[in-house]
Amino acid sequence: MRCAVSIILSCAIPCLLAFPTLQPRQHSDNHTHHTAATWNQGATNDFIIHESCNATEVTQLRKGLHDAITLATHAKQHILRFGNSSEHYRKYFGHAPSGEAIGYYERVINGDKGDALFRCDDPDGNCKQPEWGGHWRGSNATNETVICELSYSTRRPLEQLCALGYTVAGSESNTYFGSDLLHRLYHMPAFGENHVEHFAEDYAGALELAKTNSTNTTHDSDILQYFALDTYAYDIAVPGVGCPGEVTEAVSMTETAPAMSSKTATATNAGTAPNAAAAAPKVSRPGERQCEF
Repeated sequence: MRCAVSIILSCAIPCLLAFPTLQPRQHSDNHTHHTAATWNQGATNDFIIHESCNATEVTQLRKGLHDAITLATHAKQHILRFGNSSEHYRKYFGHAPSGEAIGYYERVINGDKGDALFRCDDPDGNCKQPEWGGHWRGSNATNETVICELSYSTRRPLEQLCALGYTVAGSESNTYFGSDLLHRLYHMPAFGENHVEHFAEDYAGALELAKTNSTNTTHDSDILQYFALDTYAYDIAVPGVGCPGEVTEAVSMTETAPAMSSKTATATNAGTAPNAAAAAPKVSRPGERQCEF
């Protein structure tokens, strides 16, 4: 019996050894691992400020640009909530579809900011002109905007919206740094795409475009500012009240204001102190239109 078992084992062991040993699956040395490229690699998410701006100018500019994004964000959210049916929307955009207005606010909020430069050194010499708060450099440098010294001493923060006699209808849209910079951003192709332009000459003109259902309302630079200011004032700054002002106030101002002067300057030249409403700086509306050249 022992001999039989021994014979069986002596035959079985070589047979078992003849089968290959199973090994864990190994990755081929020739397999190449590819890391998926980030689709938005190289994007610029923050505004670029030129080295010519000093520390305090940079601080004010960054705050003003933050205010511009705040205004654009709420304007977009208001439209997303109410579509093109809210009283404020109809007031400024008429019955126009809301997609274009949403898009131009979104460009400011989340659009790439690599092709926009803010500088303070005035290479074109335009800041020497009376009452110029800044200018788009146009053909000299399409992606650049100069912010003149006057802006840093006159523009107000968004926290003061509706204060000191300000009204949307009766005061300049560049009273606040945020709304002023919103206008300047739309001059640059990166945000206005050479489509946002000045079609309305003043506040009354902006409302007239809406009443006639002009196709230009949703890409008019001033209207985009007015809507953002008015909705923020009504929804956020002074909820349910805002500070819209009267349309006749705007018409009267347009008819009586000298072509190249501000309300504040006019009152000063006349030897009288400006009142609270006039204290809202009308920095350079006529001159500002020339920033397109």
